[in-house]
Amino acid sequence: MGDESYNFVFKVVLIGESGVGKSNLLSRFTKNEFNHDSRTTIGVEFSTRTVQLDTATIKAQIWDTAGLERYRAITSAYYRGAVGALLVYDITKHLTYESVERWLKELYDHADPHILVMLVGNKSDLETLRTVPTVEAKEFAEKKGILFMETSALDSTNVEAAFQEVLTAIHKKVASREVTRGSISAVTLSSATGTASEVQEERRTCCKNL
Repeated sequence: MGDESYNFVFKVVLIGESGVGKSNLLSRFTKNEFNHDSRTTIGVEFSTRTVQLDTATIKAQIWDTAGLERYRAITSAYYRGAVGALLVYDITKHLTYESVERWLKELYDHADPHILVMLVGNKSDLETLRTVPTVEAKEFAEKKGILFMETSALDSTNVEAAFQEVLTAIHKKVASREVTRGSISAVTLSSATGTASEVQEERRTCCKNL
């Protein structure tokens, strides 16, 4: 896997309260796995998956962090270099939806202003326990100018579609240069293809200057 070729590396972050299913969305998209005994993520972890979008090969670097308040000190480093974000809430827990506005503010405070955001209502398989109406969340997303989708990491509903839509929208922004120079250098390698070692080098360069 170390010598695979790709045109872009897109860093996408998962944000939202603890327990909404961020880790399982990550494992479902990158490994097609679901862990029923999902413990709270401590610190930060990320997984990668390479996807083909038209003629471009994209390495998606999906970052996951704990939603617990006591770990939120890592946020500035976590958001740095991100070109996309999935803001996740649990459709059965209205409190996780009520905190979406605060997460959105934090995201815009720390991340690139051109970051591509999708609001994700997870656990759609628990329809009978729903406390957040689809139409309410959809209207909120439209008002904020962000994407919206409901997913289920448990039964895979819309997980692939959500990540693909975000990655496609980011790619369109990059291709049309509708992002800042900083954003483009965060996602574009110096040559058309790259190796894992170049990604490591890029990550070190990206983070030590900020």
